[in-house]
This record gives sequence, structure tokens and C-alpha cells, in this order.
Amino acid sequence: MSTASLERDTRPVRNRQATEFIELADQVRAAGLMERDLSWYVGRMVRLGLGFVLTGVMLWSFGESWWQLLTAVVFSFFCAQAGFLAHDAAHRQIFASAKANEWTGRVVGNLFVGLSYGWWMNKHGKHHANPNKIGVDLDIAAGTVVFDPEDALKRTGFARWFAARQGYFFFPLLTLVGLGLHVDAVKRTFNLRQIVPQRRWEIALLLVRLLGVPVAVMLICGPWIGLGFIGVHLATFGLYMGGAFAPNHKGMPLVPKDVKIDFLRRQTLMSRNISGGWWVDAGMGGLNYQIEHHLFPTMSSRRLREAQPIVRAFCAERGIKYTETSLARSYLIVMQYLNRVGLGQRDPFECPVTAQLRSAR
Repeated sequence: MSTASLERDTRPVRNRQATEFIELADQVRAAGLMERDLSWYVGRMVRLGLGFVLTGVMLWSFGESWWQLLTAVVFSFFCAQAGFLAHDAAHRQIFASAKANEWTGRVVGNLFVGLSYGWWMNKHGKHHANPNKIGVDLDIAAGTVVFDPEDALKRTGFARWFAARQGYFFFPLLTLVGLGLHVDAVKRTFNLRQIVPQRRWEIALLLVRLLGVPVAVMLICGPWIGLGFIGVHLATFGLYMGGAFAPNHKGMPLVPKDVKIDFLRRQTLMSRNISGGWWVDAGMGGLNYQIEHHLFPTMSSRRLREAQPIVRAFCAERGIKYTETSLARSYLIVMQYLNRVGLGQRDPFECPVTAQLRSAR
């Protein structure tokens, strides 16, 4: 063991944990992975713009034809891809200017995706600060689905019956994610009691997206095909968005309110990577490298793949659990986890966290 290793190992636990992430960050910066990747993002924006043009051409060309349901699916794909781009802008991955990133995220998110940038920033910021922490991370707040066994035990009647089987309804419920995003966007931006930066712009962009698209579809497709288009779009958009974000943290350890964990372990132990190659990278917008993204949220999503070997080796050297699985396996894990939680069983993945915390003392 080197002198540096001995010095590191004999430091007080808190100091050692603080310097661990600094060491990892230094390795990542030395590899040039924190540099801006503007040209790649410009190319991505151009491709996305062409995708929406293609969708418009399909919509106009098919007219009053049930082939428009295919157009709806294509539209959902590009809306989700726009969501990934807005996500990157919100994390200031694209431009050096915070304002440029903010407006890119606001325009793309509100106008092309139909979500409120202000609402999403507030929610997502809390998630990144404390992933899977009970009472803090709104992504695991009780709703139709419960993620905390204690919440499941409080339910009665049909709600209790549903919670015990909620894993089986995982994919059907994902079809409602898109509609939920739109509803939350409207509720947030029109609620004058809540602070929404650039509220007028958010409302204007949302109105164009949420009213303009359905009106255009109805005028071109007619009422019945138009309704079919909207229904298929909402379902496939929700399925895509929910299916891309759910595997990243669902089924990973829950953190009690009073437990404090250092940054490196908090972001690593509560996140799951998804393997699968380039098609998973493209399909999930780079978010399949969730561990690297949580550790370095301002890193270009294209660079996350290059950062993975560095982070994985660093975690292995220090005995920090690094979780990665296939997309299909992650869905199975989430479904089984939801059923166990719905039955009120304790989180079966708590032990690894406890072990990590005890080993650090």
C-alpha cells in the first residue's frame, strides 16, 4: 500500500469521505470529461428539429386516415427526446451561460414537451439533492403508487388492495405519466400562490403546446381520428418517459429522514445504471448512466459513458456498491419491489446501505 493510501485510510471518517469525491472528481476532470460539448448538442437540436418537421409532414400527408396513430407514436418519441434535451439544459450541460441553459430548458420543456420548466426544476432539484430520501425526494412521495411501506400500511379498502398489487399495474400506470406532466404543469403555472420564474412565458408556451397541438390535430384528422391520435400520443409518451426514468432509482434503497450520508455514497447507492449498448444510450438520453449523472450532473450526457469505467473502478477500490443491470431486469426489479412495498414489507435493499454506513464508521 502506498504512503498516500495509508494517509487516506488513517484520516477521520468524515474527512476521508469528503476527500474521496474530490479524488474522483479530479480523475474525471483530468480525463477532460467536464468540458462543454456544444457542437454535439447543436447537432442534437438540429436532428430533433428535423424529427418534429417529419412529424408535421406525416400529420399533413396522412390527413383523415388511421395511419395518424403511427404519427402519434412518432410524435411521442420526439417529445420524449425533447424532454431529455430539456433535462440536460436544466442541469447546465449545454452552454456556459446559466441564462442560455435556462431559456433552452424553458422553451424546449414547455413548448415541445408540455411540462412546466419551473415546476420540474423545483421537483428535480430536491430529487438530486436527496435521491430516495423519505419526506424530501418528491419522486417517491405517496400518490397512486406508494414507495414507502409505512404509507402502504396506512391505506385501507380498495387503496390497500391496489397497493398490494401495484407492481402488476406498473406499465398501465406509465401510460398516464404524460397526462400527469401536463396537469401538473397547468396547476403549477396557474397557481398564483406559488413562485414560477417567467410565469407569463411559461403559460404562453404551454398554451401553444397543450391547446395548439390538439386543435391542429382535430382540424387535420377530424374528431374521431383526432381523439385517437391524442389518446395514443398521451399513452405512448407517458410509457416512454416513465419507462426511461423509473429504472434509475425505483427499487433502490430508501433513506430515512434522519440519516445523513456523504455525497459520493448518497448518489451512488441510491442509483441504478442500465446496460445495453448504444440503443439504450440513445433511447434513454444518456440517463441510463444514472450513477455518473448524479455524481456529475453538469457533465454532458454524451460523456457519461466515458466516465463510467472511472467511477466503477473508483467504487470497487473503496468497496462502494455499484449497481448496474439490463433494462428488462430493471423493470422486473421495480415491479417486484412495488408489490413488496404495497404489502407493507420493509425495503429488501436496506441492508447494503446499512453495511456501507457501518463500514464507514
